[in-house]
Amino acid sequence: MPRSVNSVAAKARRKKILKLAKGYFGRRKNVHTVAKNAVEKGLQYAYRDRRQKKRNFRALWIQRINAAARLHGMSYSEFMGKVNTKGIELNRKTLADLAMNNPEAFKAIVDSLK
Repeated sequence: MPRSVNSVAAKARRKKILKLAKGYFGRRKNVHTVAKNAVEKGLQYAYRDRRQKKRNFRALWIQRINAAARLHGMSYSEFMGKVNTKGIELNRKTLADLAMNNPEAFKAIVDSLK
């Protein structure tokens, strides 16, 4: 009896990988074995960077708050320490947005801390 091969499922599996590799350069987009490696690596990067994105944005907010606080003669750690002791419930994202887009409001916060 001849060996039965489920070519329908195999083709679908390959097609799924090649669909994920759409937009890649060279053989990475149309050769299954190369595309499979590229797609797997891309999915690893995507998983890792979903977590790194949170770290990167927090670091960016801290840099922006620090720069704005130093314009008013205060370091980041001093500023955040006073924000916490005064009980101002604004997170770093909001404070960074105020520092960038609304410097008057940020200055008012700094004045309330002094």
